[in-house]
Amino acid sequence: MPTPTSPVAVVTGASQGLGRALAHELASRGWSLVLDARHERALHEAVRSLPGGPHPGIAGDVADPAHRRDLVDVAAELGGVTALVNNASTLGTSPLPALADLDTATYLRILQVNLIAPVALTAALLPQLRVHEGVVLNLSSDASVEAYETWGGYGSSKAGLDHATRVLAAEEPALRVYAVDPGDMRTQLHQDAFPGEDISDRPEPDVAVPALIQLLEGRLPSGRYRASELLAGLHDLRDDVMEASA
Repeated sequence: MPTPTSPVAVVTGASQGLGRALAHELASRGWSLVLDARHERALHEAVRSLPGGPHPGIAGDVADPAHRRDLVDVAAELGGVTALVNNASTLGTSPLPALADLDTATYLRILQVNLIAPVALTAALLPQLRVHEGVVLNLSSDASVEAYETWGGYGSSKAGLDHATRVLAAEEPALRVYAVDPGDMRTQLHQDAFPGEDISDRPEPDVAVPALIQLLEGRLPSGRYRASELLAGLHDLRDDVMEASA
């Protein structure tokens, strides 16, 4: 495995929404990226918009073991991964059904994408992450801790991911392992959760990106965070700096 000339991040679900916004910010900060998304055309458009590079985009399904192996192999070719961002998620169906009406096959698909795939991809990348004392960032949701009607399938998958995050942090103390709730955002996934509703009052995904950067490039201890709290901390820090320099 060659020595990387810049930090390397694997970001899943990077063709739109929060994944795309985060990828653009990381690329602008000098990271090399291995990007995943299901739809090849959208992924390649996202890659073309990025500064710097290399940023290989690999289209596929994170629930597919062969696709995950491709991500691992490409990251190794770039010198090994410093950070893994498990962002790819699925709601299953839209509109969201009550838990009693959730089709078993749909539920299994939700668990495969939102829980099993992140755990499996993390395990496959652990040898690289250990070398770099890297970061695992799992995108969670307030639905993992709150009992919202019709969110049982998605919420339980994210609750499982939260717990897996805590276990990995205990097992891999040399790594920084995070679950983060980014908050409501104006994304396609959020629109699918509320079909036909106007979600224009939700913030754009790039609003949450500074909170994720704080976790990826900072030294906060492993744990579960909310982007809103991290952003509030950043605002407080900026205010303190401005007061000290006045």
